[in-house]
Amino acid sequence: MARDTTHPPQQTEDRPASTSRRGFLQLAAATGAAISVGRSAKALTDLPYPAGDLTDEKLVDMYRTILRIRWHERTQADEMLSNPDYRGYNHFYAGQEAVATGVCANLRNSGPRNQLDLVYSSHRPSGHAIAKGVDIPKMVAEMDFRATGMNGGYGAEMHIADPDVGFAGADGMIGPAPVIASGSAFAFRARGSDQVAVVFAGDGNYAAPHFHSTLNNAKILDLPLIYVCENNLYHQYAHYSLSCPHEDIATAAAAYGIPAVTVDGQNVVEVYNVAKEAVDRARAGGGPTFIEAKTYRYYNHWGAPGATAGELGAFGYDPLAITHFRPEKEVRAWMQRDPVDIARRILVEWGIVDAARAAEIEEEVKAEIAAAFEWGLSQPFCTPEDGLKHVFAEGTVPARQFG
Repeated sequence: MARDTTHPPQQTEDRPASTSRRGFLQLAAATGAAISVGRSAKALTDLPYPAGDLTDEKLVDMYRTILRIRWHERTQADEMLSNPDYRGYNHFYAGQEAVATGVCANLRNSGPRNQLDLVYSSHRPSGHAIAKGVDIPKMVAEMDFRATGMNGGYGAEMHIADPDVGFAGADGMIGPAPVIASGSAFAFRARGSDQVAVVFAGDGNYAAPHFHSTLNNAKILDLPLIYVCENNLYHQYAHYSLSCPHEDIATAAAAYGIPAVTVDGQNVVEVYNVAKEAVDRARAGGGPTFIEAKTYRYYNHWGAPGATAGELGAFGYDPLAITHFRPEKEVRAWMQRDPVDIARRILVEWGIVDAARAAEIEEEVKAEIAAAFEWGLSQPFCTPEDGLKHVFAEGTVPARQFG
């Protein structure tokens, strides 16, 4: 059968057949929560991981998003390790999936462009992009410099963007994204829109001046900005304590008078809850919020050094780690609190799906990602001449430099 190389495979959403709350009620009863059948939805806030207004459907969708990110990262790492013809690379997001998923599940990710919430990304853009709803096959093509990629093959990993879902783009330089995001938030406020701007930034951004100027202006102007600090402990190879005097970076944000919270970045429901409060406040004109998500990356700073094809995580030597090297036991300890495992356990323990269905969903996602890579890596490469496109508002520039 001929493979379709014109249109990327379509993503599918899971729609559970049952929306029963029996599992929720049983778990709540086990924890001593006083509830009645008629108040089952309200009783969700009494659970160990308060679920607020989350429906069964939404919880399954978030699980599927986490899996999409995980298997995209794993598949791309395997390509880098085993395919000598693969040209792409990535700063992998594996281990941090619950952060992007929980935040973006609260945002407007479809509809007219002038109504979408905007997300500004960091050095680890693939997780944010998938959570925001970009076309995964086209992102795969983009990261391997293919002409049919989401940005024509010239953005590649560090500069992927998709305005149709409100993904404003990645940040090739540490620092500027929060300032640019605050500019979008100012535009929203100036035109009376209830859109919000979200910026994802790592712990390394604390040491950049943009961190402080962004929070200062966001507070003074009451901007609808949500600053999500993904504290995975290391900026490149240096522990964040070497550049930040605070155990919680949120402490620094609170000094600006901004609501600042820390959250378990491995638990998607907890992230969802704090993000919902922040988004609701921003839409209502209540100003910015700073969220510090405690999380961890399973691979090294960039690429796949120290990793083995077919295995999750990097434990071996990284030649770029000239200052510090993460202890293997630290990596494995964090992997014991894996966002995928936690999300799956929530679904099963709350009676939303059983273990067999959870496993089926993962197999469906693995097949979806495999198809995305098959399509993306079959696309034509962009050409040097294509780099002259979009240099001017209209027309093209002669390719004199190519002889």
